[in-house]
Amino acid sequence: MTSYSEDQCSWRGSGLSQAVKNVEQVWLRCAEGSVEWLYPAGALRLTLSPRLPWSAMGPGESSRSPVSACIKPDQHWGGAQLYLERDGVLELLVGDETSSPARVRCFSAMPGERPALFMQATPHQDISRRIAAFRYELRGDWTAQPSVNTDPIGSEGACRPCNNTEILMAVCTSDFVVRGNIRSVETDSNLKAAVIKVSATRVYRQKFALFPESGRLTRSGEIRTPLQCGVRPGGGSFLFTGRVHFGEAWLGCAPRYKDFLKVYEQAKQSLMIPCTLVND
Repeated sequence: MTSYSEDQCSWRGSGLSQAVKNVEQVWLRCAEGSVEWLYPAGALRLTLSPRLPWSAMGPGESSRSPVSACIKPDQHWGGAQLYLERDGVLELLVGDETSSPARVRCFSAMPGERPALFMQATPHQDISRRIAAFRYELRGDWTAQPSVNTDPIGSEGACRPCNNTEILMAVCTSDFVVRGNIRSVETDSNLKAAVIKVSATRVYRQKFALFPESGRLTRSGEIRTPLQCGVRPGGGSFLFTGRVHFGEAWLGCAPRYKDFLKVYEQAKQSLMIPCTLVND
């Protein structure tokens, strides 16, 4: 049997109820969700058609800006291949039983375009243990190449320090805003990312429980950033901002806290501050 979630963000189905030569049409109506195909047989055509306009996918995006679509296959992916369908041409995103299935794949879509994904079952004598599942996200504030990009997020400009305007806007629009210190920096070889271990002294905003309590007065969490940025442990307090990507925090602007306060106070005095921090 096949079924949508109530909000039509996600779909779950079984190849056992599907004719082998049929292509089932699936419409996904949200900016993020998931697909789970049990015992793949035949094929699926998945159209990403969120109810919100493209311009609402990310802060500051115009109606003509491209949107990044990213998918993250389940680590136990198997039994099917996943393609990007563009202008009648299929481009492979995930192969059957690929060696690195959990790696994120991204591609761009223009406003008004409805990206389509094509999932095709691969022949196996035993399909009882085959499940092809992935999560997807559409956002307007990541950079992706026109074609398939295997980086989790666009890294172009990701290592450049933010200017004062970008810092102030990051405080207003980021998924998380946290003051804290860097405990250590580790490497996530699967995502080609540096993992910053943070001790948070103040959580101004967070989407999901990114920085849970780790002690009586402290919180801790992890923030990822492209490995090529060369992040190293450093002393002092920082203001970390950024985006949540498939449940993980990715770094945006991260000025030293004393530098942020200087910029913040100057903007406040000149009445050019876009927003204020909670309990400021």
